[in-house]
Amino acid sequence: MSGAVHCLWDVKATLGEGALWDAVRRKIWFVDIKGRRIHCCDEDGSGRQSWDAPSQIGFLAPSDDGGMVCGLEDGLYRFLETDGAFIALARVEADLPGNRFNDGHVDAAGRLWFGSMDNGESEATGTLYRFDGAGQPARAIDAGYIITNGPAISPDATTLYHTDTLARTIHAFDLGPDGAISGKRLFVTHEGSGHPDGMAVDAEGHLWVAVFGGWRIDRYDLQGRKVGEVRFPCANITKPAFGGDDLRTVYATTARKGLSEADLLAQPLAGGLFTFRADAPGLPQHALHL
Repeated sequence: MSGAVHCLWDVKATLGEGALWDAVRRKIWFVDIKGRRIHCCDEDGSGRQSWDAPSQIGFLAPSDDGGMVCGLEDGLYRFLETDGAFIALARVEADLPGNRFNDGHVDAAGRLWFGSMDNGESEATGTLYRFDGAGQPARAIDAGYIITNGPAISPDATTLYHTDTLARTIHAFDLGPDGAISGKRLFVTHEGSGHPDGMAVDAEGHLWVAVFGGWRIDRYDLQGRKVGEVRFPCANITKPAFGGDDLRTVYATTARKGLSEADLLAQPLAGGLFTFRADAPGLPQHALHL
């Protein structure tokens, strides 16, 4: 189901996340949550740039003004690439200092879906949010998560997928044109090693799920059956993103978090940005309407 996996940038991220294809500038963006860094490079791994973030940064999302929006510990911010500044956009969970954000996705209508989680990974204080743009509050959509992941949306924009990482489950919701969700149901019960992490949907509607601690990305069909996997030379895979001219180049972030010194010796590329070619194309990256 894919070509060989190779490391594009041995960046050694503590907790690499949020792989994002920028088709306009032909770049791949991602974050290091624990390292509090934003990274960006050309599609071949050259042109590398990095910026410091003022707190743990969960995700990046493109906006329709050509910029980037990110999730810091106390809310959503505009990120200014030119000078590395962060401008407050919406306060979210500023009253929950034990929480942070973890993964986001922009749908075809330009809405941002993102999740929060307990930074200590033990309390069910995480919430799934929807943000409709500047001047709007972030709306709580679902709650009761320890670690949220995903989210992702089907090609026809009628199904939202969201991961409950520690419960090792992926849920599906019916998604309405107005952004309302209903009909929460179990879509995948993760089996085998590791925990389901970030994910992406391809043009055929298949779900590609990174497995933290599992050395792989799993692929599921529309009925939630596993139909393939891509193996990696390191254990902690965190997020895939489709890119390139034909949207068949997959970029994937990984993490060094939780690995012992012996593990790191055995996995020298852990924390790197990886890439491989997929048989099926992905979906275009949408921009948040501001």
